[in-house]
Amino acid sequence: MSITALGSSAPGSTGARRGPVPGPPAPAPASSTTAATLLLNATYEPLCVVSSRRAIVLVLAAKAEAVDVTDDEVHAERVTVAVPVVVRLTRYVRVPYPVQVPLSRRAVFTRDGSTCVYCGGSATSIDHVVPRSRGGTHTWDNVVAACRRCNHTKADRSLAEMGWSLPHPPGAPSGAAWRLLGHRTVDPRWHEWLGMPDSVSA
Repeated sequence: MSITALGSSAPGSTGARRGPVPGPPAPAPASSTTAATLLLNATYEPLCVVSSRRAIVLVLAAKAEAVDVTDDEVHAERVTVAVPVVVRLTRYVRVPYPVQVPLSRRAVFTRDGSTCVYCGGSATSIDHVVPRSRGGTHTWDNVVAACRRCNHTKADRSLAEMGWSLPHPPGAPSGAAWRLLGHRTVDPRWHEWLGMPDSVSA
């Protein structure tokens, strides 16, 4: 059949062109490859968090090795790879880091173990030790985790006025692991590499 015949319309038709017939939708990526993987430097220092798909690419390219894996597997044409939870770079990379960990609600909860510093209960909010209305700053040394009841009871009063005290002075956390906190949920399986107790959940 000629190209002209393919382009002609059938007798009695209006001659209107039909749009392309949509094909089947592309398969969605497996949830196992859209999960997150902790990336360690060659020295086992936590660097960042990457997608599991990216981690698998690094492993296949021999740029990283799996340190901990899940039960899930990704099947390629010639190889089957376990989806990694933690991978370590095979070569050391030097990365500049910020001087101080960014202050966030999640990071405060993690620093304080999700525990109210005033009563030891479960923390549900953050509190300014020196109230903002009295010149208190929104900084690491003035922000703590607190439960709703203590936060409401204290309101804009000082610790001296309440007769309360802190178990220890609050401060900015330090260490490589803290660079990963404050912007995502931490997988419990990363705790060993982040130097965090298993009871802490970011």
